[in-house]
Amino acid sequence: MSTNKIDFEKILEKEESLDPSNWEQLKKLGHEMVDTMMDHLKNIGEQPVWQKPTNKAKIALDKPIPTEPHSHAEVFSEFRENILPFAKGNIHPRFWGWVEGGGTPFGMLADMLAAGMNSNLGIGDHSAVYVELQVIRWIKEFLGFSSEASGLLVSGGSMANFTALTVARNNIPDMDLRIKGLFESPSRLMIYGSVETHSSIQKTIETLGLGASSFVKIPADENFRIDIKLLKEAIEKDRKRGRIPFCVIGNAGTVNTGAIDPLHQLATIAKKENMWFHVDGAFGAFASVVNEFKDDIKGIEEADSLALDLHKWMCMPYEVGCVLIKNRKLHRKAFHISSPYLLSHEKGLPAGPDSFNHYGLQLSKGFNGLKVWMSLKEHGSEKYRRIIRQNIAQAAYLGHLIDDNAELELMAPVSLNIVCYRFTHPDLSLEETNFINKEILMMLHESGIAIVTYTILNGAYVLRVANVNHRSRKKDFEVLVKETVDAGHFLLKEKMKRKAVV
Repeated sequence: MSTNKIDFEKILEKEESLDPSNWEQLKKLGHEMVDTMMDHLKNIGEQPVWQKPTNKAKIALDKPIPTEPHSHAEVFSEFRENILPFAKGNIHPRFWGWVEGGGTPFGMLADMLAAGMNSNLGIGDHSAVYVELQVIRWIKEFLGFSSEASGLLVSGGSMANFTALTVARNNIPDMDLRIKGLFESPSRLMIYGSVETHSSIQKTIETLGLGASSFVKIPADENFRIDIKLLKEAIEKDRKRGRIPFCVIGNAGTVNTGAIDPLHQLATIAKKENMWFHVDGAFGAFASVVNEFKDDIKGIEEADSLALDLHKWMCMPYEVGCVLIKNRKLHRKAFHISSPYLLSHEKGLPAGPDSFNHYGLQLSKGFNGLKVWMSLKEHGSEKYRRIIRQNIAQAAYLGHLIDDNAELELMAPVSLNIVCYRFTHPDLSLEETNFINKEILMMLHESGIAIVTYTILNGAYVLRVANVNHRSRKKDFEVLVKETVDAGHFLLKEKMKRKAVV
């Protein structure tokens, strides 16, 4: 391609930029934007948790790319009309779906500041790099993880798991997989975790070229924790078949039920078998900062790698996760690559700390660390401990409310902050019970009362509350129980009417 194809002299006579033509006007609108979002957050509990996007909004968001400018005011007006009212709802006090944090107002402002700086942390000696390094040190300190460990802020738990298992795979003893790839592997490489392990692990295993059949899903016990005896048997069986077991995965809070695998036992097995020990602690790892739960999560400090989500139980705005790798040299070895355009220098912008590019997949890397830094400065670690403890106490309270109601049934132990339950009636079959509970869930959503989600436990469709919500209060859980029972009664009556007609 040649630049001779354009008339540069003519073009450069009318140079443009993407900055506003009227800075004062945009500043005024910016204040209005901040006011709008602050009022929205302040009063969120008075709004429905969720509203289905209207056809009008969908049509407005299904138009061709604009070719000509729109005014800032017009664009913001469309945001307020067609986008903001139909948000997911995870900032609401009665949102307990999946495992999604609600963010904070100050965190929102931090994201604005980071976007204004527009820093790329891939390489260079600039303030954002030092902020991220400090944040990683704080996270290690908060969790009691090795101070010598390396770390990286990533988009979330999925990328944290991917990064950790890449390090594990690329450092299998006596195999130079970065150079040779899997084609010269003497046998199939095997990873072990319970059937309750998060789906991102299987995606990672597939993406790493190992194949889903390399992931041995060990059955869980009655408390949804990995069965240690069956794990040992599976490893022994694979070794006898000539396969190469190289990684054991422990769950510090499964997404389904919040179950915590016996991490210390898993660490012992991994050490004995000369295997990598990875802990998926996307949200549950943070329970280890609460004194009452330290023993339950004992062993997390023995992990070779740990995946975390800061936008879950640490309530940072989406998106930000973290991976910690105990052996910094192995971490760097798994990702480091030398390119002439990325060499560090003694002075100037290319100087400074070892590039984050050497510790992960990304070269371009946004300034996610600022919202973590500002949030930890705003609240301090002790308040986060109290919020985590509060959420666990609220889950226990919800468990008691369910136990005290003859029409509701707990479907798994409330071991952390996840509550699985269902509406039940003696005259209903399993199929009918599953159907009614699915209908209850959709009624709760459509009415805007609460967002709970769902899972299948032992063939039963259950309502699932995952509480990482700093805005929730006791009364919100009381509302949930009442509305669940009321919806169940309504559906039972409808069933009886249909039966009477037949």
